[in-house]
Amino acid sequence: MQAFDVTLYIDPGTGSMLFSILIGAAATLFFLAKAALIKLKVFFSGKKSGNQIDSSHKDYVIYNEGNQYWNLFKPVLEEFENRKIPLSYLTSSKTDPVFEQNYQFVKPEFIGEGNVAFAKLNMLSAGFVLMTTPGLQVYQLKRSKNVFHYSHVLHMPNDATTYRLFGLDYFDSVLLSGDYQKEDIRTLEKMRGIKEKQLVTVGCSYLDVLSDKMSLVPAEENHNFTVLVSPSWGNVGVLKRYGSKLLDPLVKTGWTIIVRPHPQSKKSEADMLAALEERYKNDKNLEWDYNRDNIFSMKRADIMISDFSGIIFDYTFLCNKPVMYVNTDMDLRPYDAYDLNKQLWQFKVLEKMGIKLDEKDFDNIKEVIQNASDSPELAKERKIAKETAWMHEGKAGKNIADFMINTVTAQKANK
Repeated sequence: MQAFDVTLYIDPGTGSMLFSILIGAAATLFFLAKAALIKLKVFFSGKKSGNQIDSSHKDYVIYNEGNQYWNLFKPVLEEFENRKIPLSYLTSSKTDPVFEQNYQFVKPEFIGEGNVAFAKLNMLSAGFVLMTTPGLQVYQLKRSKNVFHYSHVLHMPNDATTYRLFGLDYFDSVLLSGDYQKEDIRTLEKMRGIKEKQLVTVGCSYLDVLSDKMSLVPAEENHNFTVLVSPSWGNVGVLKRYGSKLLDPLVKTGWTIIVRPHPQSKKSEADMLAALEERYKNDKNLEWDYNRDNIFSMKRADIMISDFSGIIFDYTFLCNKPVMYVNTDMDLRPYDAYDLNKQLWQFKVLEKMGIKLDEKDFDNIKEVIQNASDSPELAKERKIAKETAWMHEGKAGKNIADFMINTVTAQKANK
């Protein structure tokens, strides 16, 4: 009888998913076991747990999923530090700049990444938890029954409905950069029959930080006309969709071309970036910018080319210079905005303050850019957009801290 060699094969994607599930399960079991051990100690001590102070409870918690959000949280941390109010800062980055600050009242802790971090977050005991991470109670990140208030702070001044479906639905509050963001959130709440959240316009803390930093950046000597290409990531991103079709004619202009990929591209589109870097390795006028802060490239640039990326508003609000956008036909079906069945504010505004760049214009892009000079009309629309989407300029850190403290104070008073 012929013997058969049966080999079990698991493709890398499935293997990675299974590994992720196992890690998450192990982390969850660890924290469950830890919680059970505490309960056993209380039980055998003969004391009623209801009268005990939970040593793990924190009044104020901030969770940061990555270094890209440091500028957003920094003004809030400084408010708590200056007011001498203890705050627990949980981060999924071992290199988070918080570890360099030597804070006395802000206590940083690295809690791992992905499912490991979520397992810890799912068992928090806190009065107020602030995060930029969407999808609470939708994916792995769950509400802990021992957390009184969950708050999401927007990390962009554009539409609040450009998160994946149900991204903001189960938070108790959402902190906005401009009043205009309220209407769409309220519409979704009514459509879905969910509880109304507190919507508080606090401003945009990371723009406050970048504005201060940019004022200290010296002007470039021997300046050459500079174009900044700063796309979003994925199939709708201008770099993924057009790549060399756009960059080849830009390089031929002889201008300085700075390409600043979206941070997620390094994780999700590494092969594409490597191929483009190899293609232009001998072109001295093309630079790649992977710095954490985008202010240096923005300060140097005379014009920006992008798609629907939120960096368009960073550049417009901070530099007050013209932007060109390539229409990449963003598919809204995976996003909350799809349910609204209307044009997004950011697209509507971009059509007014930006200059559209069509693919057919790529071959003579130098002439197109030279003819796309700034105008009083574009400057006026930029000013309107900034006043709409970046309210309370310079005060976001204070406003966020005030809301956190007032919420917890009111909770304690009502006990």
